[in-house]
Amino acid sequence: MNAVTIAGVGLIGGSFALALRKAGFAGRIIGVSSPATIEKALAREVIDEALSLELAVAASDLVYLAQPIQRIIEMLPGVDAAARPGTLITDAGSTKRAIAEAAASSIRRGRFIGGHPMAGKESRGVEEADADLFRGRPYVLTSREPELERWIERIGARLVILDPIEHDRLAAVVSHLPQLISTALAPVIGEEPRAASIAGPAALDFTRLAFSPYDVWADILATNAGPIDAALGVFISRLEELRTTLQSPDTARAFHRAASAARELRRASLSHQA
Repeated sequence: MNAVTIAGVGLIGGSFALALRKAGFAGRIIGVSSPATIEKALAREVIDEALSLELAVAASDLVYLAQPIQRIIEMLPGVDAAARPGTLITDAGSTKRAIAEAAASSIRRGRFIGGHPMAGKESRGVEEADADLFRGRPYVLTSREPELERWIERIGARLVILDPIEHDRLAAVVSHLPQLISTALAPVIGEEPRAASIAGPAALDFTRLAFSPYDVWADILATNAGPIDAALGVFISRLEELRTTLQSPDTARAFHRAASAARELRRASLSHQA
């Protein structure tokens, strides 16, 4: 692999570029982004040069699409038209079914492998890019591709292979539902007079995701509405159960089940990292 195009040199795209460099990639890294972002990316040496999408793709062995979901879908035909036969094309979109369906109908010259690094920050932009952002984190691919898998492992991420529908179902539970819980909880606390005077780590930790901007989440909600609705339904049902059993032994059992589930989640996560 001699040249990589990063289309969308923000937090994720910029971090992928830095991670490749740290992992030993010695080829060209070409950026495609807004002029302001390109200026910052060049200043930080995140990328080596900037080109138009067409020229960048034509020169690259790997194209990494790190824009919002709908923008990725819109770009796929143009990326494929500019690509050399066999060019590897991947993405970092937070949902996979819609992107995979679009790729199936528009990618002919290149080879498309859907991807989603399960990593991020509340802050955005290439200024926040970090070579270690993916280290120890799950990185989902929607099918096998040996060269891409090798680089994902080299940057320190934990490879997970999931088909697009299963990815979206699981992401709704582990990523999209926590965001919506935080989005709902922050104003409940914030609109309570004097709550801030006694707010401790629990309130701050639970409302951290509320900083995430809607323009990032709009495409996620639009392209994964069904699984998100199902996850919300299960969660609301559990809240209603707690509401109706607050003064009964059933609440104690709910606490025990929750603690057991939390321990198992941490045990399983650590075992996957080992």
